[in-house]
Amino acid sequence: MATTDAGGEHVERPLVTPEFLENRRYQAELAETASAGHTLVCLPTGLGKTTVSLLVTAERLNAVGGKSLMLAPTKPLVQQHAEFYREALELDDEDVVVFTGEVRPDDRAALWEDARIVIATPQVVENDLVGNRISLADVTHCTFDECHRATGDYAYNYIADRYHADAEDPLVTGMSASPGDDEEAILEVCENLGLAEVAVMTENDADVAEYTHDTSVDWNRIELPEIVVEIRDAINEVIEDRLDQLRELGVTNKSSADISEREIQQIQGQLRDLMNNDQSEGYQGMSLLAEVRKLRTAVTYVETQSVESLRRYFERLKEAARSSGASKADQRLVSEPKVREAMRKAESYNDLHPKFRQTRMLLAETLGIENGERVIVFTESRDTAETLVDFLSDHFTTQKFVGQSDTDGSEGMTQTQQQETLDRFRNGEFEVLVSTSVAEEGLDVPEVDLVLFYEPVPTAIRAIQRKGRTGRQAEGRVVVLLAEDTRDEAYFWKARNDQKRMKRELNELKSVAAELEARLDQTGLDEYEDAEGTASSGTDEAETATRKSDSTGNGRGSTANTSADGSDNGDGQAGLDAFAAESSAPDDEGADGEEQDEATDDEGTVATAGRDAEDDPVEIVADQRELDSNIARDLSTRNGIETRLETLAVGDYVLSDRVVVERKTVADFMDTLTGGDRSMFEQVGDATRNYGRPVVIIEGEDLFGARNVHHKAIQGALASLAVDFGASVLRTSDEDETADLLEVIAGREQEVADREVSVHGEKQSKTLPEQQEYVVASIAEVGPVTARTLLEAFGSVEAVMTADEDDLLEVSGIGDVTADRIREVIASDYEP
Repeated sequence: MATTDAGGEHVERPLVTPEFLENRRYQAELAETASAGHTLVCLPTGLGKTTVSLLVTAERLNAVGGKSLMLAPTKPLVQQHAEFYREALELDDEDVVVFTGEVRPDDRAALWEDARIVIATPQVVENDLVGNRISLADVTHCTFDECHRATGDYAYNYIADRYHADAEDPLVTGMSASPGDDEEAILEVCENLGLAEVAVMTENDADVAEYTHDTSVDWNRIELPEIVVEIRDAINEVIEDRLDQLRELGVTNKSSADISEREIQQIQGQLRDLMNNDQSEGYQGMSLLAEVRKLRTAVTYVETQSVESLRRYFERLKEAARSSGASKADQRLVSEPKVREAMRKAESYNDLHPKFRQTRMLLAETLGIENGERVIVFTESRDTAETLVDFLSDHFTTQKFVGQSDTDGSEGMTQTQQQETLDRFRNGEFEVLVSTSVAEEGLDVPEVDLVLFYEPVPTAIRAIQRKGRTGRQAEGRVVVLLAEDTRDEAYFWKARNDQKRMKRELNELKSVAAELEARLDQTGLDEYEDAEGTASSGTDEAETATRKSDSTGNGRGSTANTSADGSDNGDGQAGLDAFAAESSAPDDEGADGEEQDEATDDEGTVATAGRDAEDDPVEIVADQRELDSNIARDLSTRNGIETRLETLAVGDYVLSDRVVVERKTVADFMDTLTGGDRSMFEQVGDATRNYGRPVVIIEGEDLFGARNVHHKAIQGALASLAVDFGASVLRTSDEDETADLLEVIAGREQEVADREVSVHGEKQSKTLPEQQEYVVASIAEVGPVTARTLLEAFGSVEAVMTADEDDLLEVSGIGDVTADRIREVIASDYEP
């Protein structure tokens, strides 16, 4: 990579807009390192990590060609990066495209072909890869912004795997101000993204120091008013009562209301063991533990947020308790005397929380006395964010900034609304931005005079991200509000210790970067040696596979006495590979009566006509909603499998023109039996009407011991699926086994039976009685069983709607709560 003239004021490089980027030596050095190999770039917030990535992109596009992909975790951040790239690079605006969920999949596929730079959220790219709409083959630079997210099942990991596997000339750059809490966490990120180099700059580096400014952090301690303490103590008494009951069950020795989340998880593990042994104490304890969790949330609201937030939370609990599918935990909670006492005190309290007054005072000081221009207030709760906006708007021009999803009683913000809000904030059209965590990462809001944490956050990464919103162009200030003797205290100490450790780790990371790179190199070497060893030890198996391929023409066959793992069963029982190669039907006709063009060779293996497995991969169509699992992602990485995503009207997976699969976890299946939900049978009915060979896969362990349901009820449901609906019911233990099974069935259908994939069918229209049940069931969420009972009692939907409360109470199964809720929904005035 060509180095930048250290003496110039601006960067002068191919594709970079002249006199646009300030020439900073540390950015040039980081970019040079990142251009030479897969690199983790660590740089404090606000010092231009995006510029480093842009310089590498410009270099790669100029020298190698292809296209660049940049991934960022939020839509506002994607939009911000796109605007920066369009300004900073000498490319047509159309060459830099944005991929978010708001762009239609078909449009994304077309845009991808012509784009030189794609800036996207990872979930969208993941979907497009699984759906086979885009290819990473010609991507010559891939950037993972805020790469500390590359843990667990986050989409970054899948995309990185696909990129290293599919790209002809890959180069990866990971960027973060806070890559992990310790060395092992940083190693995990590097391994997940395939990074081999580590480039670190800290605020102590001479080249960096001149661009940083001091950011002071003040911790403002706040004492709770007496009535707030009384509300909290009343709720805590109920928590302690429930813990006493759990102690009697023998699953804990804790009785204090300040029990930790780790201790709660330990209790949950012991209760699961009881449930697996079909002991009723396990189910009783889980219900009690659910109450403890809900009550702890209520305590957090009243201690650290506001009494108004607590009131809203109680209202949601009451709504849940009134619904037909209400849990016993919810119903007990809202009827518990001490909880009702706490609710009465909350209703009578005409203040919010002392943090509100403190917030207003700090804003007046910053924006008034000190002539500041902008303030960001961060809070964990959307309830609190909206209440703060209402409270502060009487004194300051204030706007909220929240995520896109709707929550109970709260609307989210669209991507357009988010972008417009940020633009107005940058332009000085309002003074105060009240944000939830959505604005923590990476958003460019320069010269913020104050960042106010309404409450401490428990992780160092989030604290660093929040603080990075100030101190970029001039000295900034951070204030954290801390309610004394509350959970705020615990979060304060945890975050403080974690930040000290992370700062130390970053400094150490800089000094041991070479050692870390050596560990990454050794990890790669170990994986290579493991692969070599497997290949060497598997020579016999490879030869066997070659012989199978010779006899079948597709490599998927098996000799009669060979098991799925290549071992001899010894009893003449064919293994899974053998079944994968056999005829998919017991006779010469398919489900639709058409004669199959098949012939059998001397080995007894079916030879198919008209299909070449090497040129024509097995296709599996998955429903969009199945991306909640890892199955479609797993299948998309397998050789010989081509996945496609669609919104299926029928089924979860389509494997041929006659095979459709409904996948149910054990929990989903049990919900059908215990919740009165008949949707599974409706779905299988739709599958039966539209496909010749419907399959139901029930995924998970311990079907007969998962819940306290009689085994005959479970067997009855299985029998109904097989006998009444004609579905094949198959069991798998986990997602991996489900993916294996789908691959085998699809292979049999397409390679052996020479069938094509055909997505068809639609859900059956509801009959008049079903529509009537649906209308009544939607009232106050009474559910299908209660809806049928009401219709049988009153005779029509109209009669149900006009029945008074006394008439409703005469119907079997209708109690005071349900009757009251039905009348409330039907008779209340509509107030949008």
